[in-house]
Amino acid sequence: MLYPNTLEQKLGFDKIRELLRQACISPLGQDYVDKIRFSDNHQLIDKLLRQTYEFTQIVQYEPDFPQSNYLDVRPQLQKARVEGITLMEDEFFDLKLALKTIQDCLRFLANQEEDQYPFLTELAAPVTVDKALLAALERVIDDRGHVRDNASPELANIRRRIISEQANLRKRLDGMLRTARQQGWIPDDLGLTIRGGRLVIPLAAEHKRKIRGFIHDESDTGKTVYVEPAEVFDGNNEVRELEYEERREVYRILLALTDHIRPFLPDLNKAINFLAQIDFIRAKAKLAGQLQAGMPQVMNRPVLNWTAARHPLLYLSHQKQGKPVVPLAIQLDERQRILIISGPNAGGKSIALKTIGLLQYMVQCGLLVPMAEHSDMGVFQNLFIDIGDEQSLENDLSTYSSHLTNMRQFLVGANKRTLFLIDEFGTGTEPGQGGAIAEAILEELNKSGAFGVINTHYTNLKVFADKTPGLINGAMRFDGEKLEPLYELEMGRPGSSFAFEIAGKINLPNAVIDRAKEKLGSQQVNFEKLLKELDIERRVFAEKNLDISINQRKVAQQLAEYTALKTRLDNEQKQLINTAKAKAKTLVQEANQKIEQTIREIKESKADKDATRLVRADLQRFEQAALKPEVIVEPEKPKTPEEEYETDGSPITVGSYVRIEGQTAIGEVLTLRGKDAEVRIGDLKSNIKLNRLEKVSRKTYREAVGIREAPRTQGVDINEKMLNFSFNLDIRGRRGEEALGEVDRFMDSALMLGYPELRIVHGKGDGILRQLVRNHLRSYKQVASMADEHADRGGAGVTLVKMK
Repeated sequence: MLYPNTLEQKLGFDKIRELLRQACISPLGQDYVDKIRFSDNHQLIDKLLRQTYEFTQIVQYEPDFPQSNYLDVRPQLQKARVEGITLMEDEFFDLKLALKTIQDCLRFLANQEEDQYPFLTELAAPVTVDKALLAALERVIDDRGHVRDNASPELANIRRRIISEQANLRKRLDGMLRTARQQGWIPDDLGLTIRGGRLVIPLAAEHKRKIRGFIHDESDTGKTVYVEPAEVFDGNNEVRELEYEERREVYRILLALTDHIRPFLPDLNKAINFLAQIDFIRAKAKLAGQLQAGMPQVMNRPVLNWTAARHPLLYLSHQKQGKPVVPLAIQLDERQRILIISGPNAGGKSIALKTIGLLQYMVQCGLLVPMAEHSDMGVFQNLFIDIGDEQSLENDLSTYSSHLTNMRQFLVGANKRTLFLIDEFGTGTEPGQGGAIAEAILEELNKSGAFGVINTHYTNLKVFADKTPGLINGAMRFDGEKLEPLYELEMGRPGSSFAFEIAGKINLPNAVIDRAKEKLGSQQVNFEKLLKELDIERRVFAEKNLDISINQRKVAQQLAEYTALKTRLDNEQKQLINTAKAKAKTLVQEANQKIEQTIREIKESKADKDATRLVRADLQRFEQAALKPEVIVEPEKPKTPEEEYETDGSPITVGSYVRIEGQTAIGEVLTLRGKDAEVRIGDLKSNIKLNRLEKVSRKTYREAVGIREAPRTQGVDINEKMLNFSFNLDIRGRRGEEALGEVDRFMDSALMLGYPELRIVHGKGDGILRQLVRNHLRSYKQVASMADEHADRGGAGVTLVKMK
């Protein structure tokens, strides 16, 4: 069930129909566009979607698919059903072209692999084009749409006689024409012509009596008459009689051909219906290409799990203007069936609602939809919407009365397979009573088990959704700092209307805004303020989570690299030990052999001293060669700071290059104040005791710092800087000089981008870093004020900086 009957117009589906009509080639497909209907049959919806998806592949990759002659020949087939009526030449010609297109479509699908286009192949399965019928049409009708000369022997004979008689007749008239021209009866620029189907000679009016014959016509000015000479009466009559015979023979041939196709009319009607479906499906595929639409997963149950969904008409409009469309993500299931969307006006709530309604309607009409293909779409039996103003003078309905009338229909028809969409729920009457009625209606709709999406500004509905099972809050995201809508739906939290902030942005007097806050009451103001602060806090923690996830990936990667390195080193160590053991074993064997040989030689020489001495010397040489230890190269010891840096014994003055004892950083002395010196090290400046500094030479400074070319001036990409900038700076754990450097860079970017409020996290500790940061910030004339963050969000460990 659909409600109301103007649902298509309210969702914009009538414009989708018009786009489909424009994409059709012929009235065949356009008739199917008019027949599009909402269906809750999952099997039918799936088949229609798969047919369209397969055709998108054909449109994209198959240029050989027939693109023309999608002719509507249904009137001809209807006419041929009647006995004794014949189709004309042009009607048979259209039928011939249409059947050829159908035959080409069937041939294309038949030549594809079996599983490439299964649903289109299934659509074509019952369609046949009888080859004998197509051959009969081809034999009678030529490529210009006329009956062929050889369609019958009698017709061929008649046309030959017509040509012969016309040639003889023209020959005789050409002679008369030359004579008349020589006599000056006819201008030189005129020749033979035809009047009433008969060849005639044009004569000047004053000479019309010079040739005996019949005057058929005269020119508009009356100066020329067209005369058929008496000598050619019989010839013209003969030609006319032959032409009558030709017409009778052509009619007889066409009548016979009409009788021939009459038994094939059921098959021809199926074939033309197939051609109409192909034209229609092609139009759907073409529209899907324009929308970059895909085929989501369609479930035979109520569910909405959409990713990257876009409003089709908004997408086409923005595409022409070169603007992007912010995609919509939504998830509704059995646990959270009804979504309560809140947020500021002009924040995108109504567009989100219409996107949900239009895409759901499109998919249940068999159209592909612009969303990620891994999205899940359910099938609903009922679709109810309450969008726009339905006030009626005729029925004496006000805006609120029309909304209540719709709610009555919703309550009566809602069930577990219903999707309802309500825009500006409860508005149109006194807010307190309207909010109470809206909450009661919402409670009943929740009991029905229906799925739904509701837009509202009422706080009581947000609170009700937060504490009621089956309901979930959602917010259209809003940049609370720039006071600009982001058009993104965020589920799980309510949104703020940002009414006071927007009023301040348009320069409404502060006194009026403050008075309005007093009238509203502190509880509601604090609620809206809390929503804003929660949004800022969510952004802070989102950035933190991103940093943590990046660090976790880095740690995981380093752990994997460490594990792989350790495994490799362990394997190499084992391999070295095994190699050493094998070599030792070999040496032991060789040594034993050498010893045994030595003993044997001593015995054989009977302990002769000279022979024994030689044998022992040979054994010592073996020991020195085979068991000589490897030389280990000791690594070069690192230089001490005194060895690495060339010192200068002269006293330290302004402009001297110095380093801090025990450290490697080298800086330049800027000023001297008694026993202290202000030293610039890189981008940082610091006050250091003179007795901790050691003067180094200019050469050492140049070697340590390096001489580099002056950097070229580069432009600043504001968009990229704004995209990467975070209004939250965390300097916990940093040293004073390093922290102040971070704060300076942070403030430079914030001033460039014009951020009104900043957040610096320095931690509590002893308060030294906090005091150092705040003293440094006071040197910026653009800083209006500084304050501690709320106690629940860091308190004194966070400084909120408001800019002028």
